[in-house]
Amino acid sequence: MLMVAKIKNRTYFVKIMNWMLTIALILSTVIDYPSKVTAQTKQPATSEQPAQPSRDRTSLQQRRTSRPVFVWPKTPKRLSPVSGRRAGMGSRDNCPTVATALTALIPLREEQGDSKQTDKSSVGIVEGLTTSERPTFWFYVPYTKDLKASAEFSLQDSTGNDIYKDAISLPTNPSVIGVSLPSNASLQVGKTYRWYLKVRCDRQQIARVPIYVEGDIQRVNLDSGVMQKLQAAADPQQKIAIYAEEGIWFDSLTMLAQLYLSNPKDASLAANWQSLLRSVNLDNVATAPLVK
Repeated sequence: MLMVAKIKNRTYFVKIMNWMLTIALILSTVIDYPSKVTAQTKQPATSEQPAQPSRDRTSLQQRRTSRPVFVWPKTPKRLSPVSGRRAGMGSRDNCPTVATALTALIPLREEQGDSKQTDKSSVGIVEGLTTSERPTFWFYVPYTKDLKASAEFSLQDSTGNDIYKDAISLPTNPSVIGVSLPSNASLQVGKTYRWYLKVRCDRQQIARVPIYVEGDIQRVNLDSGVMQKLQAAADPQQKIAIYAEEGIWFDSLTMLAQLYLSNPKDASLAANWQSLLRSVNLDNVATAPLVK
């Protein structure tokens, strides 16, 4: 009996010791936990701003200041099988020699496989798209009012019939001018039209070939995706960039020209104007003055 009692006492003693050790471990954990939490959450003071908001602001600023760059649309591949001319030839019809030729402000793609073509910088696929019923056409005109010269703009349908034809006033100084269609002339969606600007410096010699530029224009409808992007763009310069990215040349150029004419001293608009023209290799007229 004595042996049994000793065994029971030893077992009881072991249980008590285990229980006390368990309580001691629990207490030490509870006491130590707040200090660990404090150490983990305590951060040194800093004047730096969080990185993510800064990146967001930078991205927004880049979008607002991005320069418009024209991108050729995938379709239509070509509006007309007939070549165009973006720049007039040097000196014809008794016109004086000029530093920069008569130039249409429009994209040009050189025709491939034409080894006989000698004036690749001005002759090729000269065309542009618009969504406007009555777009504005833009030209750099080096010939001025003081010359005994005349200028005529004309627009023809695909059969060669004149939609519009009228005399154009020459500028006081060599500059970029716009020619807008009147209320009695308009473009229909999906149809291609041919435009011309002709300058004659000798009105008595009508039979002579004038200095001229020519190309094509087609009116199109925007798809829903592009319309949504335009509606979401609050800044007019963002809209201009969108039109350029989508290959809608005339709308992009005209919107930018109107802004620029309203704010001729705005350096950002001047930079955007030059960016758009240089994106279609019109560096030679990118800094020419723009007049109404």
